[in-house]
Amino acid sequence: MERRMLSEELAGNTYPGRGIVVGRSGDGRFAVAAYFIMGRSGNSRNRVFVPDGEGIRTQAFDPSKMEDPSLIIYAPVRVLGTNTIITNGDQTDTAWQGLQEGKTFGESLRSRTFEPDAPNYTPRISALLDLRNGEYEYKMNILKSADGDPSSCERFNFSYDHPRAGEGHFLHTYMSDGNPLPSFEGEPKRVDITGGIDDFTELIWENLNEDNKVSLFVRFIEIETGRYETRIVNKNES
Repeated sequence: MERRMLSEELAGNTYPGRGIVVGRSGDGRFAVAAYFIMGRSGNSRNRVFVPDGEGIRTQAFDPSKMEDPSLIIYAPVRVLGTNTIITNGDQTDTAWQGLQEGKTFGESLRSRTFEPDAPNYTPRISALLDLRNGEYEYKMNILKSADGDPSSCERFNFSYDHPRAGEGHFLHTYMSDGNPLPSFEGEPKRVDITGGIDDFTELIWENLNEDNKVSLFVRFIEIETGRYETRIVNKNES
């Protein structure tokens, strides 16, 4: 698969929806993760990311304007030991619980399907960063309807062992804007991972559509030690 420039992938799509990027820094020292959310409705745009333990959660920026918390209020990032779980919905908790029970990441998500938001049937996208004993690998998962058919769920799991420095994979919910929104197709896109945490954060935030972007989380985890740095950007607070 051809490696693409992440900046171009973001700038060329006005509405990728929610997106996860996972990879390895150019110097090879860090596991890299990013998660962003976008919104078209006032309810979706009325959100911010806030720290929650070692992870984050979404919350209403203006609680008086919250219309429906289902599907938009959840914990996108949770940490379990050396594992970091990132998802676009409450399946974060499903994966976290499954891993505690000894299930694999894919097995943990077998009980879930795409979101019940007809006619879009938004895919559930998830990622797991696994760091242990100075080694690093990651997994990605997408649960999507079969061509918009709510009776059929397609399940795809992707594993990346010993990821190469300076590259990663990008998985997002929608191919583009539309009504209904067209679900992501194919494998996670192979993309470049460049710069340190602040440069990488700026690259993503500045290339997301200005009207639709809402919040961004970025984390760099030192592979040898497990120490990490985090950046959170909220449009409603900028």
